[in-house]
Amino acid sequence: MAELLAAKLGAVHRDTDTDVETGAGKPISDIFVDSGEPVFRELERAAIVAALKADGVVLSLGGGAILDADTRADLAGHTVVFLDVSVGEAAKRVGLGVARPLLLGNVRTQLKNLMDARRPLYAEVAKHTVTTDGRTPEEIANEIVEHLG
Repeated sequence: MAELLAAKLGAVHRDTDTDVETGAGKPISDIFVDSGEPVFRELERAAIVAALKADGVVLSLGGGAILDADTRADLAGHTVVFLDVSVGEAAKRVGLGVARPLLLGNVRTQLKNLMDARRPLYAEVAKHTVTTDGRTPEEIANEIVEHLG
């Protein structure tokens, strides 16, 4: 969806998870196993700082990036759009076979706990909130473009 939005805005799309994986030379799940979550969060933070320095970028953040107070402070100077989703829809999107270290065990319960902890933090920095359940990427991108207009 962010790639579509970037195209509509004539911007470049960056994804911090992709930037972390590229920089580390391995998937995020391997970073968690090999080095732990704190190391991943340091790499994520560095990717966010680098991406926020560039102009004309639509940046996709990993869901947990918002937990870092410094990241929230950095985002305060930018237009942040929170793409809100229900637990049920998030579970459908993530699926059960995806290697996501923070979703081990009962995926729906883990998602609910993560989302409950993160939602207020996104609300703190977001200039706009867009509900995404049952909507196409095109519809979501168009709503964001309208908000930015």
